[in-house]
Amino acid sequence: MKKVTLLMSGIMVMSCAPQQKKLVYPETAKVDTVDVYFGTQVPDPYRWLENDTSAATTAWVEAQNKVTNEYLSQIPFRENLLKRLTTLADYEKISAPIKKHGKYYFSKNDGLQNQSVFYVQDSLDGKPRVFLDPNKLSDDGTVALTGLYFSNDGKYTAYSISRSGSDWSEIFVMDTESGKLLEDHIEWAKFTGAAWQGDGFYYSAYDAPAKGKEFSNVNEKHKIYYHKIGEPQSKDKLIYQNPAYPKRFYTASTSEDERILFLTESGAGRGNNLFIRDLKKPNSPFIQLTTDLDYQYYPIEVIGDQIYIYTNYGAPKNRIMVADINRPKLEDWKELVPESEAVLSNAEVIGGKLFLTYDKDASNHAYVYGLDGKQIQEIQLPSLGSVGFSGNKDDKECFFGFTSFTIPGATYKYDMDQNTYELYRAPKVQFNSDDFVTEQVFFASKDGVKVPMFLTYKKDLKKDGKNPVFLYGYGGFGISLNPGFSAMRIPFLENGGIYAQVNLRGGSEYGEDWHVAGTKMQKQNVFDDFISAAEYLINEKYTNKDKIAIVGGSNGGLLVGACMTQRPDLFRVAIPQVGVMDMLRYHKFTIGWNWASDYGTSEDSKEMFEYLKGYSPLHNLKPGTKYPATLVTTADHDDRVVPAHSFKFAATLQADNDGTNPTLIRIDSKAGHGAGKPMAKVLEEQADIYGFIMYNLGMNIKY
Repeated sequence: MKKVTLLMSGIMVMSCAPQQKKLVYPETAKVDTVDVYFGTQVPDPYRWLENDTSAATTAWVEAQNKVTNEYLSQIPFRENLLKRLTTLADYEKISAPIKKHGKYYFSKNDGLQNQSVFYVQDSLDGKPRVFLDPNKLSDDGTVALTGLYFSNDGKYTAYSISRSGSDWSEIFVMDTESGKLLEDHIEWAKFTGAAWQGDGFYYSAYDAPAKGKEFSNVNEKHKIYYHKIGEPQSKDKLIYQNPAYPKRFYTASTSEDERILFLTESGAGRGNNLFIRDLKKPNSPFIQLTTDLDYQYYPIEVIGDQIYIYTNYGAPKNRIMVADINRPKLEDWKELVPESEAVLSNAEVIGGKLFLTYDKDASNHAYVYGLDGKQIQEIQLPSLGSVGFSGNKDDKECFFGFTSFTIPGATYKYDMDQNTYELYRAPKVQFNSDDFVTEQVFFASKDGVKVPMFLTYKKDLKKDGKNPVFLYGYGGFGISLNPGFSAMRIPFLENGGIYAQVNLRGGSEYGEDWHVAGTKMQKQNVFDDFISAAEYLINEKYTNKDKIAIVGGSNGGLLVGACMTQRPDLFRVAIPQVGVMDMLRYHKFTIGWNWASDYGTSEDSKEMFEYLKGYSPLHNLKPGTKYPATLVTTADHDDRVVPAHSFKFAATLQADNDGTNPTLIRIDSKAGHGAGKPMAKVLEEQADIYGFIMYNLGMNIKY
């Protein structure tokens, strides 16, 4: 690709029925920047907005937020909506306990705490005491706990934090018994845990980035280090690097007996490679077990000389295989649990048994298997929903968390001998779940493929074609959308709305084939599935085109951007959140290169460039088109999908829209891609998003 860049030419009380008054947006200067791809010139007039630390971009952000905040403040029910959301969110959220060294640890949020607090208790009926409170790590709740890692002897606990929602991590160490913070401090870590061996741990990090470019520059040269407790980071030992592939991830984990160091390599395909090192043999080399980055190979557990591995190698719907430490390469692996019709989505060893979670039509089903690979029993879950197990490989005590669209996360204690369970903890939310129902429907996409969709709504809903719809999807990177609860949806449902969650191609609801069918030059299938979902809801009299809001984040933001540009007539509201909007340049920022396995890049070939340009949201906006009422959302510390995507898309949309529908961008501060966002910021953001949706759908709000 040849790039030509020219100089910048300069910096430059309402009812529920939305007003059609034309908004006045800040002027956005244009520059004469043109990229040339395979002989095709592609202008990029808002390239200057990629410089997220410049004074000009800062001024633009402030001006845009001013217009957005003024609009949102005029929504008549916005404050009452925030009050209702706050009431709904004010319930105790408690994780399933994990048992470590004879004690029980769990996280709990009293309701409106910005971050959940970790507690410890000596027995299940013992008195909980605070183990680690992330709320004390900052004044405004913008420091989030991202991981907790106990040393295998229980002496130390490492924990990782993120500041302002960034993917950058810092690692600290505390004495487990006393809670005393030690002097150890790791900086510029990313996509890593702390894998203990003796009085130290392995972690992954990058070299310190250039000042001012911490959240935008390409991340390269991921390295694995070993940190010994009590020493400064500058003395950490480099364990592994691969200069031949600077744009790959390298992460470490250890077996509980500290015999095996696992190394995974990823970032250049749909899966990962797996390496091991025998830590009992001094200076032993890493042994590479696999050689194909388009398959997944994840160690579940090490028992004796056997490594239990979860993989989709030779099994698009996944299976369990076993490797012998003495002959560990892939060609010597043995199949333990073969692939089945359902998709194996999770596996772990608890109490000497395999706990396997399968997805059937996007809902979880749970089974217990012996270590010989034979099924023992199915666990009959409370309803269609999602499950997660907690327990140790040698301990028969087992818990699981369960949630659905109408059931907040509850914890159950499971008796594996009797195959029974009892409720251990359940939250109390201030709404009546019995007022709502969930159904699953299947519709035909454009090419005839059947696609599932969950619909949640009030039991007295009438299919009269007039119901508001919140249509949500993702469709990428093999990520499944299973049933799950969110208190934020309740006001929309209470006021007659339908929450529709679509299981698009690109996810892994039906295995790797379902994922691949939504990648690269088949990506249009994802958008066709989403558009077909909306058309199904209209045809079946659930709603009409003036009552549909489409919502998605990250890759789902790309989904919303593509669908609103391809079918602007079909949707009334669009909410692209932290979306990948510039498909020609996404790979040039932070870890964007890692998404090439799903998207391909504009540099791959003329055909790939033309395909990407054909659906790239930024490049398919057309002047004079009536686009849906749009609220773009992003944040200043998003170093996953850099805010330039949203900045350039919003500026172009404001210039091209015919002016009758609002085109706004909401840019959060001290926030990132979404993870770890403090509750106060979550509530404000959700009030703005749902307020914008409900107002522009003309909903009759009872608050």
